[in-house]
Amino acid sequence: MKWKKHVFVERLWRSVKYEEVYLNAYESAPEARQSLTKYFRFYNENRKHQTLKVTPDQVYYESSKLPKAG
Repeated sequence: MKWKKHVFVERLWRSVKYEEVYLNAYESAPEARQSLTKYFRFYNENRKHQTLKVTPDQVYYESSKLPKAG
């Protein structure tokens, strides 16, 4: 079952690389950090999963019954 975790992480980092990192030439580490923070917010809150048609936040908060932060 450990492979399932790796699949998720590999898909996540593939998305990060192709949708954010490879498209931007960061001038500094703080700039990269700020841009990646924005990307992960977008990824979790707005970008719908290709198969599930919902965002990661929707899956998490629906399954955990926790109120959404912020």
